[in-house]
Amino acid sequence: MNNRVICCPIAFATPDMNEALALRTEILRKPLHLEFKSEDISEEWDSYHLGAFLSNGFVVGVLILKPIEERVKMRQVAIHSDFQKKGIGVKLVQYSESFARHFGFTKIELHARLSAVPFYQKLNYKIKGKMFKEVGLDHYFMEKNLK
Repeated sequence: MNNRVICCPIAFATPDMNEALALRTEILRKPLHLEFKSEDISEEWDSYHLGAFLSNGFVVGVLILKPIEERVKMRQVAIHSDFQKKGIGVKLVQYSESFARHFGFTKIELHARLSAVPFYQKLNYKIKGKMFKEVGLDHYFMEKNLK
């Protein structure tokens, strides 16, 4: 499956960005009865938006890397429900690591939902600190050195 998937940056304020936002809404926001506000999106102008696309151009995965000095914070990771557990998330995260390294970042950090912790641990992300609540769900702070 993931041989047909191409990972690449998504330009801000483009049709691909709109598709990525729709995917994030469906996977991350709707289950929590949350909605994006225009302010939420306008604050992402300085972040890297990365997508996983099928060969027909359909967006099946998305994540955001927010630059913070020498590190980036991975946010809003979403894989289309029909394509989960098919290696797309792994491919997208690995692409994001290469992307971040290319731009000189030395570390990726993230807030992982409790259910996603094993996924990130398989990719060598380490838990730092204690569990905390975010958007009403249990999360862990995780990080990975890119050096």
